[in-house]
Amino acid sequence: MTPGQDDQRKNLGAPASARSQAPSDAHFSGPLDTIHAYGTTHDEQLPDELPGNPFPTLHAWVEFAKRERVQPNPTAIALATATDNMPNVRIVLCRGINADTGAIWFYTNGQSVKGGDMAANPHAAAVFHWDALDRQARVRGIVEPLPAAESDAYFASRSWEKRIGAWASDQSRPIESRQALVDKLTATLERFGIDPKNPPPHGADLDIPRPPHWGGFRIIATEVELWVGSPARIHDRARWTRTVPSDDWSATRLQP
Repeated sequence: MTPGQDDQRKNLGAPASARSQAPSDAHFSGPLDTIHAYGTTHDEQLPDELPGNPFPTLHAWVEFAKRERVQPNPTAIALATATDNMPNVRIVLCRGINADTGAIWFYTNGQSVKGGDMAANPHAAAVFHWDALDRQARVRGIVEPLPAAESDAYFASRSWEKRIGAWASDQSRPIESRQALVDKLTATLERFGIDPKNPPPHGADLDIPRPPHWGGFRIIATEVELWVGSPARIHDRARWTRTVPSDDWSATRLQP
């Protein structure tokens, strides 16, 4: 490992297996000293002087998790929405982060439960969790649709099978059987001139436009929390808040 790679590993964090032991040369004089040292000897902690904007750190964490493939879906987020005082949560994939505006975004069927929730209550929360890195990031904020052109461009980048699926499924709606869903898929293939018995190969370039009910949404954050785990449960936590997206961030360290 080169010096530069070693510095990057310390700055961005190594998997928990590489960070789960206190250093062998540590000397403890009592239980409190043990907890203090054991809780603060990871390769990485949040800096004593918290940065003014949490998003460059969040972006670096996401890029590291993607590059190192620390889990099968390193961009997965638990997305929480709420309406009528009842929350809903599910896993979706974060498809982008803008550190300048403080936003993350994802794509979904706007007629789904989450789409309905966001239409009725345009606020949401999301959690990234990288268990292998002892890291978590929470984002809360205001939801707004992405411009149609951005949704069109992303939809066009998807495989033809996924684009067909977006047309075939009335997401979150009841259906009487699996066969009924297969029948809907068959009808959708035929609608777009595809022979269900002889479909084109994966990667084929087919003209399947974006359904009008399908698109992107972004969460413009008004609150972000970054969390770094500790074997002694003396976790490192900090929260950044702003009242409106145009405000500067206010940072506060939190007890674990």
